[in-house]
Amino acid sequence: KLRNPIFDGHTIARELKNIYDFEIDTLFDPTKAEIEEKLESYKHKQFADDDQLFIFYAGHGDYDKEAAEGYLVPKDADHMENDVFRESFISHTYFRDQLNQISSKHTFLVLDACFGGTFDQKLTASDRSICVYDEQKKQFIESRMLYRTRRYISSGGKQYVPDGRPGEHSPFAKMFIEALLSKGGRRGILTITKILSSTENVNPMPQEGEFGDNELRSEFLFISK
Repeated sequence: KLRNPIFDGHTIARELKNIYDFEIDTLFDPTKAEIEEKLESYKHKQFADDDQLFIFYAGHGDYDKEAAEGYLVPKDADHMENDVFRESFISHTYFRDQLNQISSKHTFLVLDACFGGTFDQKLTASDRSICVYDEQKKQFIESRMLYRTRRYISSGGKQYVPDGRPGEHSPFAKMFIEALLSKGGRRGILTITKILSSTENVNPMPQEGEFGDNELRSEFLFISK
């Protein structure tokens, strides 16, 4: 059993709602079927062009070196001796495809799980867009919302990551929450670039990447209310 994912999830959900006015949808201790049903429900949602979808996953992860495939490990996953092909797990390939089919123009995933970096088969970082601070806030937002976003950050690469002490958040989640609490600085806009800056000293080093049909210069904006 992990000690902090539910605590991390509750805290992040609260700050997203209180600071950035997000609509919150939580799923704790889910089974494989519940995760798949949740993904399917979002594939049927209607999104406006300027809507953004943020997904935070904290929990167990696994990696099959021979198959070069990473996995999310749901509540009801079987032990490896009974499930050598990991059929009770959720493959990153499936997860990527499902997220990419959701019609939101801007989707950003944060994975706090072991082997989360294997979500990106290329294991290469995407091109980060540069914040231009002399733009007006409205122009800044509009310019960053032009491009289709399929981005992610994971709490590590192809390795195990620490869960942290009970009640103190995982090391990665702690830094991510601190980034949320910054409210995006004087402009009131928290970007992926700023989140990466806030979490870059976490050990192991978080990894960023892209998936699906992400467009160059894409961005995800947490806009403080």
